[in-house]
Amino acid sequence: MTGLEFSILATDGAARRGKLTTAHGVIDTPAFMPVGTAATVKALTPDQVAQTGAQVVLCNTYHLMLRPGADRIEALGGLHRFMNWPGPILTDSGGFQVMSLASLRKIDEEGVTFRSHVDGSAHALTPERCMQLQHQFGVDITMALDECTPFPATREDATKSMRLSMRWAKRCKAAFVPRPGHGLFGIVQGSTFADLRAESAAALREIGFDGYAVGGLAVGEGQEQMLATLDVTVPHLPADRPHYLMGVGKPDDIVEAVLRGIDMFDCVLPTRSGRNGQAFTRQGALNLRNARHATDPAPLDPLMDCPASRDYSRAYLHHLVKANEILASVLLTWHNIAFYQTLMRDLRSAIESGRLNEFAARFLEDYRRPKAEEP
Repeated sequence: MTGLEFSILATDGAARRGKLTTAHGVIDTPAFMPVGTAATVKALTPDQVAQTGAQVVLCNTYHLMLRPGADRIEALGGLHRFMNWPGPILTDSGGFQVMSLASLRKIDEEGVTFRSHVDGSAHALTPERCMQLQHQFGVDITMALDECTPFPATREDATKSMRLSMRWAKRCKAAFVPRPGHGLFGIVQGSTFADLRAESAAALREIGFDGYAVGGLAVGEGQEQMLATLDVTVPHLPADRPHYLMGVGKPDDIVEAVLRGIDMFDCVLPTRSGRNGQAFTRQGALNLRNARHATDPAPLDPLMDCPASRDYSRAYLHHLVKANEILASVLLTWHNIAFYQTLMRDLRSAIESGRLNEFAARFLEDYRRPKAEEP
């Protein structure tokens, strides 16, 4: 194997059912990556994550470079061994986290200088350093360093930001060390401007990457504008490479994006919601703090092959949430990740059988139907 291998097994409209082969295993697409920012999917063991059907997890370069540090991770055998996750790992380059540190960072042509949110120490993150860090981690999918353009942005600011990211992308490609089963993804920027997205995609195609991500969305623009941006961006991405929508999203966001040709997703929503008493279901999100669940003997979803979804009543989960028990975070996170993985499996099956539009219409109708949640 040289780099990453991606094959498209079936299509249905713009949607694709694919298989991405990495050094640490296969990723069936469309795929959702649970977020394990600091080398852990919060509240779950690696075995529990794997039981949900997840094949790949996302970790974050910014957080790991600060704590425990790339040298330590490398000395302990790399990120897979360090966190006891045998499957593929993708690392976000840290561009989004750096964007959120507005008062603590400075961006110039060379890269980003910033102060750690952990201890205030000074750091520099250049495209070359970003590639070195992810190489030390030993991850399967490395992300190029980019500036995540905030929203809203003027055309002038979006243009300047996008073109800086494209220059950084070229430097990332030059610094990346190719090896079997490992690959580098470029990131399309350009805010919500169609021509800037097309320019960015063209620049990345010219450089050449193993996969192409769409960044700078799910930052406050709303679903309608996000989907409109995908409509004018995805057609410019190479059809024979995986397409990754970063930081998305809610279940209905994912279904809509798959219809538009997106193959990979990540989002903190299922884990963060689980820690805050929220469970995703086919009938929408449930707030387990609500009194209506206090005497409900039904499980979250008896049809799902997940102990958290099947073996505990809503009444018990309500009790755990109200009592601030740690087990509430464990069970609701486990269920939410399993729900997302079940959705991805169903999407793959629908594409294979040529019935994606039917499945999507039914899912979106059920998920978006108005609910009467009581306080």
